[in-house]
Amino acid sequence: MIQASNISHFYGSEQVLFDLSFEIKSGEFLFLSGESGSGKSTLLSILSTLLKPSMGELLIDTEAVDKIKNIDYFRQSKIGFVFQFHYLINYLSVYENIALAAMDNKKENINRILDELGILELSSRYPNEISGGQRQRVAVARALVNEPKIIFADEPTGSLDSKNSTIVYGLLAEAVKNGTTVVVASHDMQIQNYATKIIRLKDGQIL
Repeated sequence: MIQASNISHFYGSEQVLFDLSFEIKSGEFLFLSGESGSGKSTLLSILSTLLKPSMGELLIDTEAVDKIKNIDYFRQSKIGFVFQFHYLINYLSVYENIALAAMDNKKENINRILDELGILELSSRYPNEISGGQRQRVAVARALVNEPKIIFADEPTGSLDSKNSTIVYGLLAEAVKNGTTVVVASHDMQIQNYATKIIRLKDGQIL
């Protein structure tokens, strides 16, 4: 599913990732673990195609990322994103926020996914009318709506309490059961209870 070969990255003259090579198989729940400054968020950005590595090669679903002509379509059709902050648009309803991200042929999934996440009754409300945990569930719904092959999540529960964190982890684990590959970068060790594979980073290297 994802093949990283000799990935290195620099910010200016500072090297933050050092010659990383590994594979993520389809249907795995990968936990990228590491302290702040370990390089996990940079690596996640590279794996999710949001950042081009300084050196190395990345293949996703057998395609070399640097050879993909329409990267926006590739992301929309194959990748879902969940971030620490929900990035919902306050003047759009819950339904409209998800519909904005949905491909035309995937809009029919919205109500089903909201129902599965237990927030269908919130579809007409606005982000400032619901709780933080509910907003993050909406963000997960937005990531799932196009039925992506991969979901990337960067500190997805960083602003949540333990109860809502458990809900979000459970939703991601359920996506894995349905065949989605999930990659989460976090310092929250609770994720190891759900992950099927763990990569630990320290100073830009795999331990």
